[in-house]
Amino acid sequence: QVQLVESGGGLVQAGGSLRLSCAASERTFGFGTMAWFRQAPGKEREFVAAITRNGDTAYADSVQGRFTISRDNAKNTVYLQKNSLKPEDTAVFYCAATDYYSDTLSTNRRAYAYWGQGTQVTVSA
Repeated sequence: QVQLVESGGGLVQAGGSLRLSCAASERTFGFGTMAWFRQAPGKEREFVAAITRNGDTAYADSVQGRFTISRDNAKNTVYLQKNSLKPEDTAVFYCAATDYYSDTLSTNRRAYAYWGQGTQVTVSA
């Protein structure tokens, strides 16, 4: 099964910016909706943002106005530009995707069939 591979995580100071990328591990027909989730220590994995093939987007209230999701359909790649980072944004960020014909903007992790291994983002105060 095709897997997703995240990159771009790291350590950043509060107020700084970071850009995450996620691409398929091998050639694939393509994905439907692509999304980002995150999981902080001791907490459940939560929805961050999603984008359909047509470019429709959805964001969690906690990141609205600070994070921007985008994608390159030709490259089967999704990005997450994160600005004005806060210490509470510290988490492992996971990329997720649905099958090609799905255009859901679901915030439920069960809607996504493909997942990456995650990339750590740490925001220092």
